[in-house]
Amino acid sequence: MTTIPASARAVLESDALAHLVTLEPDGRPQVTIVWVGLDGDQIVAAHIPEHRKIRNIRNDARVALSLETKTLSPIGLTEYLVVYGTALITEGGAAELLQALAHTYLGPDVRFPPDPDPDPGFITHITVDRIAGVGPWTAPA
Repeated sequence: MTTIPASARAVLESDALAHLVTLEPDGRPQVTIVWVGLDGDQIVAAHIPEHRKIRNIRNDARVALSLETKTLSPIGLTEYLVVYGTALITEGGAAELLQALAHTYLGPDVRFPPDPDPDPGFITHITVDRIAGVGPWTAPA
């Protein structure tokens, strides 16, 4: 497990959408955009209903996330964060996590999901193995 530096934590707690990459059973990548947050040193995302990404993670726990920031590097490149990790799926709690993340992604007064009785759903917990990208979270080459 890698400790998430403060600069990377700021991106993960921002409204930057995350591109979650999972692996199909035949090894092909599958990409989905997700909202993410932090639970201690783990990255979390919630899902209602059980989409392909959930089945993929159950089959192969290796995942990657990429998030683009709104910051330019000193040489003019848009900074981005890439996280490589291992995911674990737990059942339940998705609606509560989605509601908490909706405050970041949609606004403080939003109710999400809009369904008054949503399915319990799933939460993906990602343990960070490595961080890369362009930004203060990576060492210069």
